[in-house]
Amino acid sequence: MIRFVFADLRRLWAGSLVVILLVALATALGVAVTLQERALRLGSARAADRFDLVVGAAGSETQLVLSSIFLQAAPLPLVSGKVLHDLAEDPRVVWAAPVGFGDSFDGHPIVGTTTALIDGAGVGLAEGRAFTARAEAVIGAAVPLRLGQDVKPMHGMAGEGGHTHAEIAYRVVGRMAPTGTPWDRAILVPIEAVWGIHGMDAGGAHAHDASGHDRDSPGHDHATEVDSPHHEEKAAALGGPWRETTPGVPAILVKPRTFADAYKLRAQYRAGSTLAVFPGEVLTALYATLGDAKAVLNGVAIGAQFLVAAAIALVTVMHVSQRRRQIGALRALGAPRLALFGIVWMELFVLVAIGILAGCALGYGAAQFLSALFTRENGVVLPVAFARADFALVLALLGVAALLAALPAWMAYRQPPAAALRA
Repeated sequence: MIRFVFADLRRLWAGSLVVILLVALATALGVAVTLQERALRLGSARAADRFDLVVGAAGSETQLVLSSIFLQAAPLPLVSGKVLHDLAEDPRVVWAAPVGFGDSFDGHPIVGTTTALIDGAGVGLAEGRAFTARAEAVIGAAVPLRLGQDVKPMHGMAGEGGHTHAEIAYRVVGRMAPTGTPWDRAILVPIEAVWGIHGMDAGGAHAHDASGHDRDSPGHDHATEVDSPHHEEKAAALGGPWRETTPGVPAILVKPRTFADAYKLRAQYRAGSTLAVFPGEVLTALYATLGDAKAVLNGVAIGAQFLVAAAIALVTVMHVSQRRRQIGALRALGAPRLALFGIVWMELFVLVAIGILAGCALGYGAAQFLSALFTRENGVVLPVAFARADFALVLALLGVAALLAALPAWMAYRQPPAAALRA
């Protein structure tokens, strides 16, 4: 019977291929939506897990997280430099690192920060060292530069009024280990350099560096000003006028010592002019919106599958009607009813099963392709993988296919041989 089925399918290969493609495309749509949505959740959650608390000026929680964690360019109100000092000196804080935006290089965001972020993010350096001067930079794992190359920062976008800062060029001195986050595409530079080239130099004419020397005194080299690797000690040493004149920053990434400290800090900095958020909580709200979009897309996919199922049922019923003579001849030659039922059922089930499996492969490939595009553009690695629930769904689809194939098979089973031969 199996040999008969496959011989029949080879004879009707064009119609069989159409059925397989219809089923595969309908299945692929649902699989791609499910895998892509799950990958986006996992990838964004892993990116946010590296940072416990974000402090910024009062405003949008979502934009604060998207800008500071996912490095999505957007104008943010500045939080006072005093907040940065207070957090750096707070005994409940392991480290606090400012994040300054505004410039880019060849599409890669340039982020002003301190070595506290490089040391505290938990990834370390794959090669080189951390920056120790204003004109030095540490690049992410995905930035296509080599140690020793220069980076000319650009403010804005080329062709849209953007301009290159001529007053400084950063020398690449280190590369961070891969993180699977947008920070792999970032170029990290001292926050003092970002302040300086944007006319926000800390302290003005009376500012002092960490060693207590006058920054504007003769012999003080702005281009090679050392930013101590021990940012907490430096921040603790910064007093007097520096505390009051430190420029504002768009956001501050904070590593609390304990969970209790994290909640206390969030409560303290969620009042007045500041805003403190847990990135995970903000992502949960985004996931709710994403879930609504997924429900709509899943509805479209299910509707497409129903339409395909109805079309296949119509095609197979017509197919059985056109083969009444063949079925009658088989019955006249002594083929039992169950054999005819099995032949017709197996032909349709094999076609639909191949279409479902091909659709799973096609949907997986589409999700991988979209994830690769997203990673290239945003730096977030999206892990595309099947879960146990997906295999249960495939089994359910195969069960529906088995029931669908039973309809034309039952028609063939009940067809009298005499009537079939007279048709």
